[in-house]
Amino acid sequence: MNYRHGFHAGNFADVVKHALLARVVMHLRKKEAAFRVIDTHAGSGRTDLAGEEARRGGEWQAGIGRVWQRPFAAPAAALLEPYLSVIADLNPTGTLTIYPGSPILIRHWLRPQDRLIACELEHNAARALARNLRGDKRVKMIPIDGWTALNAYIPPRENRGLVLIDPPYEQEHELQRAVDAVCAAHRKWPGGTVLLWYPIKDRRQVARSLASLTACKPANSLRIELSRAAQSGDRLRGTGLVAVNAPWTLADEAQILLPALAHAFWPDERSEIRIDALARA
Repeated sequence: MNYRHGFHAGNFADVVKHALLARVVMHLRKKEAAFRVIDTHAGSGRTDLAGEEARRGGEWQAGIGRVWQRPFAAPAAALLEPYLSVIADLNPTGTLTIYPGSPILIRHWLRPQDRLIACELEHNAARALARNLRGDKRVKMIPIDGWTALNAYIPPRENRGLVLIDPPYEQEHELQRAVDAVCAAHRKWPGGTVLLWYPIKDRRQVARSLASLTACKPANSLRIELSRAAQSGDRLRGTGLVAVNAPWTLADEAQILLPALAHAFWPDERSEIRIDALARA
């Protein structure tokens, strides 16, 4: 599967992924102790929704376009606030023109004592990311392969934090590689939280890969998925996130967020929501 992010930035999968990422970081912020985030495939950091790729893809209109400034009921509104407030800051005129990627979102949520390592190897994206993150001493942008970064930068000296694994899925077996990387990261940093995002097109392929993740028995692993009930050919059907060492609040928060987001994305369609434990400590 091919996932050129400029075409897909701000789509429903991005919204779900980033809203849940916000909840994990908010959980880390509850303790005064510093934490570190390692974003292994950080991308460029932000997307101009008026740019060529975003206009050609147009997927953001059925994603963040339906969530932006929507009056969600409580408690979903409160859970979405940290995520949507960053988007509001980046679009001060009230017109949605910029969508932030994970490193920009994470930077907004860092406290003075926290740190971010954002990794990106692709030349153009790395240059753009360096521009978008410059001037912040809490953030280090490193032009390195994300898979190499997993071995190089964990465990961090803070020994608190998370790894976000969000590869482009441009190669046939990249989901299996990502699952193997989660297992390796957990072995090296048993106390860290690891988040793996994956697209859902072929459910059988996803099931096979997650079966191997279950076999490596990572602690307190949570699977969260949101999909359209209707078949959509080879198009993106759904979005999934595995959280290893998931915050104890995340399952309940996902139970609130996913139905609210699904109704915003697909008001006239059925959706499928799956939130379950892959492994327990």
